[in-house]
Amino acid sequence: MIKINLIVVGKIKEKYFTDAIGEYQKRMSRFANFNVIELKDFPTPNNASESENASILENEGQEILDKIENNDFIIAMTIEGKLVSSEDLAKTFSDLAVEGYSTVDVIIGGSLGLSQAVKNRANLKISLGRITLPHQLARVVVSEQIYRAFMINAGSPYHK
Repeated sequence: MIKINLIVVGKIKEKYFTDAIGEYQKRMSRFANFNVIELKDFPTPNNASESENASILENEGQEILDKIENNDFIIAMTIEGKLVSSEDLAKTFSDLAVEGYSTVDVIIGGSLGLSQAVKNRANLKISLGRITLPHQLARVVVSEQIYRAFMINAGSPYHK
């Protein structure tokens, strides 16, 4: 069974978001071992300088990279990433299983995004679109899309 780590910066305070992610985590349990790994976010001061933002990104990036194993397949969620359909994502997960990957890390950064080091480590960069989503909502959307990918691959009518 494939292991999927959703590696995220910051914690969710709203119960309705954690409940939604928990529901997809439960549904996915027949397809994958789905874990959410929440990392410390480094607060961004109002009117932070470029160097302060760069330092925050570097610190968050290092926290993320510390959670990644050498053989993991890395999907970075980033606005400049590739736009994919649900079917594309399903094919990606299917291909990864055939290629022998046992762990996939899906990464959502903090309010400043992802460090260049994390982007460079990524095997695939995906965008949810050019819109900006709150990170809590992005986690729910990504969780649902991972679940949908497995349902598509299982031939389930869920996707219709």
